Amino acid sequence: MSSSIPYKYICIEGNIGSGKTSLVEKLCSDISGRALLEQFENNPFLPLFYQNPERYAFTVELFFMTERFKQLQNIDATPDLFTEYLISDFSFIKTQLFARKNLQEEEYRLFQMLFSVLNNQFTKPDIMVYLHRDIEFLIQNIAQRDRAYEKDLKPEYLKKIQDSYFEYLRNITSFPVLILDIKNLDFLRNEPSYEAIKFLISKTYTPGVHRISVNV
Repeated sequence: MSSSIPYKYICIEGNIGSGKTSLVEKLCSDISGRALLEQFENNPFLPLFYQNPERYAFTVELFFMTERFKQLQNIDATPDLFTEYLISDFSFIKTQLFARKNLQEEEYRLFQMLFSVLNNQFTKPDIMVYLHRDIEFLIQNIAQRDRAYEKDLKPEYLKKIQDSYFEYLRNITSFPVLILDIKNLDFLRNEPSYEAIKFLISKTYTPGVHRISVNV
């Protein structure tokens, strides 16, 4: 069954609370893939950022960029010869997106210089799958997972992040970007929903954006 997916490095992206990690883990279990999961809980500045965004924005984004870079660079340094697929729940792109929304102009200018130096130093995904959900669903999902540092997240902030993703993704032309409108689908408990998502990932796409609604 795993041979039906033509992409060896699959990146699952999406807004906060969209189900990225859950889909990565389910896919890896299904097709015997290697999961590359973002270690966001290792960021000691994240709770401080949610409490005081202006003061801690640059520090939190710099830490995230460094950690993501180390994780992605490690892909090439330590290849897994026994696993056909690598599936991640983050991309280096999100480093720039979140920084653009969270940093002041002068901070972002410096951050962008660092980002540009690092961005071309590791393998890019064969395909990116963006899970699009309604903001209302994201708020509900964030509340259900009950992470203390996320309790003050506002719909306006999630909308800004969502808009940033769409603005950036539409300009990608080097690999396929699959935007899946999955609304409130529960692909963990509803197997037909999961199979529909996996089927769409298994198809061959030209580079650029492809947007598809999933209604199962």
